[in-house]
Amino acid sequence: MQFLGPPVQIAYAVNDAEEAARRWAADFGAGPFFIAPHIPVTNVIHRGRPSEFDHTSAYGQWGSVMVELVQDHGTGGTAVRDLYAPGETGLHHLAYLVDDLDEATAMLATQGFELAQSALAGKTRFHFVDAVEALGHFLELYEPSDALTGFYARVAAAAVDWDGHDAIRGR
Repeated sequence: MQFLGPPVQIAYAVNDAEEAARRWAADFGAGPFFIAPHIPVTNVIHRGRPSEFDHTSAYGQWGSVMVELVQDHGTGGTAVRDLYAPGETGLHHLAYLVDDLDEATAMLATQGFELAQSALAGKTRFHFVDAVEALGHFLELYEPSDALTGFYARVAAAAVDWDGHDAIRGR
């Protein structure tokens, strides 16, 4: 998996994204957080079947890496629910930017890591690859785009000289 490089994001499944963001800001100094409620996601395929992925996420900076706190509003048929039932929380995935999403996913498949979920958020296509048995979490892969890298830069910039106040920001 060395071809993936270092992760750009660490993500946790949480019960309430905004409350979790407040806790992460207070407990870990991560933030500030940008809340994205009910992110529009289309073309969701989970384990080979059409599905839906209704989630809210809080995005903040934690040192050199982005942290995502993802709240799945559904009860089944997503990579989040593969690992955590409603009410359960914990590490869900590490995210990586890859040059070619399909090629990276295929390379991981040859190593025994199968595609669990694919979807489209706006113009950003992403994959959750199942590495739970080997690593205890999923891998999220997406290709860099101006919109995506711009969002990462905006979150990182908000953390520069952030004093810990106003932990929650709009998107």
